[in-house]
Amino acid sequence: MCSVHHHYKVLKNPYNGTLTAIRYRDEILGPTVRPYTSAVVPGFFLVHDNARPHVQKICTQFLEAKNIPVLEWPAYSPDMSPIEYVWDALDRHIQQCVPVPANIQQLRTAIEEEWTNIPQATINNLINSMRRRCVGLCEANGGH
Repeated sequence: MCSVHHHYKVLKNPYNGTLTAIRYRDEILGPTVRPYTSAVVPGFFLVHDNARPHVQKICTQFLEAKNIPVLEWPAYSPDMSPIEYVWDALDRHIQQCVPVPANIQQLRTAIEEEWTNIPQATINNLINSMRRRCVGLCEANGGH
């Protein structure tokens, strides 16, 4: 069974194709990440894993040219992004829906409804756990 994360990517993706380095640069880094970096406090670092599109030369050159610092990520480390935990929670909630969404529109509606039901405290706890999880990652030399 596909995860909610996968389905939501498909729903949000007008091209419904593979995320390439060019698409990552043109559809995520340029229009979303770059404007965001100027709106946050000094000390901002972009955190993304070592997925191929993220580490392709075209993306690393873009980030360097735009002076967007990237947190170095160990090659085989676990995905530590807090959003992954949110996707997992959404996936569990959607799979418990009665009836289970039968098409893309029902899935979209269910995801949007469940998204709004996530308590802000849950999001805050995930964000606040980053320091502890990064320390643990360092202590494990980048491993699980």
